[in-house]
Amino acid sequence: MINQKIVHLILAIALLATPKLTLAADLEEIKSRGKLIVAVKDNLRPLGFADPAGKLQGLEIDIARRLAEEILGSADAVILQPVTNEERLEIVMEGKVDLAIARVTLTASRNRLVDFSPYYYLDGTGLVTKSEQVKTLRDLATKKIAVLNNSSTIAVVNHELPNAQLIGVNSYQEALELLEAGKADGFAADQSLLTGWVQEYPQYRLLPQRLSGEALGIVMPKGLQYLELRSKVNEAIARWQKSGWLRERATYWGLP
Repeated sequence: MINQKIVHLILAIALLATPKLTLAADLEEIKSRGKLIVAVKDNLRPLGFADPAGKLQGLEIDIARRLAEEILGSADAVILQPVTNEERLEIVMEGKVDLAIARVTLTASRNRLVDFSPYYYLDGTGLVTKSEQVKTLRDLATKKIAVLNNSSTIAVVNHELPNAQLIGVNSYQEALELLEAGKADGFAADQSLLTGWVQEYPQYRLLPQRLSGEALGIVMPKGLQYLELRSKVNEAIARWQKSGWLRERATYWGLP
């Protein structure tokens, strides 16, 4: 029979070896802290990006500030935490931020890990070109289209334009070089990102057709303790959809 003292010692060591979990703040804790901590993008014009002075701005930044005003009474009562794409869910699950507003699309697999607000913007696959011969999607039916390697865009373009010649690229810069060299007639990617592309390179045009729909939502932690926070966020998004404020801000930032 194992000595009881040894059992207690083993349990104590196991507890010490178990990493301490950090929980995201519930609504009362956020109010007590006086700051809403939000994960955002800082390189994704026009959703979230830094201006020449380093100040964060964009549609998602507007939403973060408006939520801070809703919850804490001031648009300045927010800490904006830039994150990479890989960190967007993890940083909420680990409790390092209260919310993430960082171009996260609502999917069933993600919804098993975190909760989502109603969508604040309907994104999707779009196409940019600077060719004068390309006016509509049909004009690219048999043309060369650059797409990011291993992206979901490939399946979308194959479905909509099965006879197009797809050219894989590893970055937006590589796509730009192909287009500038005349080795591609268009570039397919997320409409929100292509909006930023056109703003940076005005010689390009975003075609009016959207090839797919992707709803962007605010990432929130799961758990009953966050129910009040989620309700507050969900009610705000629903109200801003109804009032037209979200559409007005999207239009302000040039989003289609």
